[in-house]
Amino acid sequence: MFEYHGWINVQESADAADDTLGSDGLRRIAGAVAARPAEIAGPGLLDLRWMNGELFLHLGGFRNHRDPEVLAFFGEVGRLAPGSYGVMHVRDDEDPGRENEVRVLRMVRGRVTDGTEAALSPCIPVLEDPYGGQDGP
Repeated sequence: MFEYHGWINVQESADAADDTLGSDGLRRIAGAVAARPAEIAGPGLLDLRWMNGELFLHLGGFRNHRDPEVLAFFGEVGRLAPGSYGVMHVRDDEDPGRENEVRVLRMVRGRVTDGTEAALSPCIPVLEDPYGGQDGP
């Protein structure tokens, strides 16, 4: 099972003076980012939209198996728009050594780091009861 939920505030740069709403550079980035969700097959949520002059990407899904394209796409947005920030939570029971945790991918200034989401991990017993029906915390 592969579950993911996230958002990115897509920013051309981290320069506070570069906050021109809907700048040409950001519009070009929006075009490049918008082309990718159509290439990533599947029933998940990949939604790019302008809100109050800012560009946001929302993504989420629940699949039977890992989708490396979704993980790659998250990082790709940061490379295209190096001022971007956001988070994505991932639960992947096929990830050796991490099958019982929720990972959090953090994007700051377009760079992605990977850690464990302490509030949701370990999945058993925090989110689900152990196998065999024992009660959780």
